[in-house]
Amino acid sequence: MTKILERFNMSESKPVGSTLPTNYKLNVKQCPKSEKEKAELKKIPYASVVGSLMYVMVCTTPDIAFVVGAVSRYMSNPRREHWAVVKWILRYLKGTSRVCLRFGVGKSMLEGFTDSNMSRDVDSS
Repeated sequence: MTKILERFNMSESKPVGSTLPTNYKLNVKQCPKSEKEKAELKKIPYASVVGSLMYVMVCTTPDIAFVVGAVSRYMSNPRREHWAVVKWILRYLKGTSRVCLRFGVGKSMLEGFTDSNMSRDVDSS
């Protein structure tokens, strides 16, 4: 993970504790429409970062699966809001790089959370 953070200049970023903040709502209406905005965003390595996040998701960190799936929908036409979420995910990885599952003796506890009403998916609402 540290190699990915270094590759995209996020190794000195402030870590966060959640995969996605509640104030981010991604949708297709946010995609750039003007050619100027599209050209500006072509300079950002969005698809490369999302591809790296997919690799991390599959190999070591499945807890980012939902949010990586959400940002991957906009790979062909991302906007600044989408890029901000990708950077947030990288900051989350930085904050959780030393978190792992450990099996041993003692009281075991497993917690899970779900977004069962799909309130984050504003495109299909």
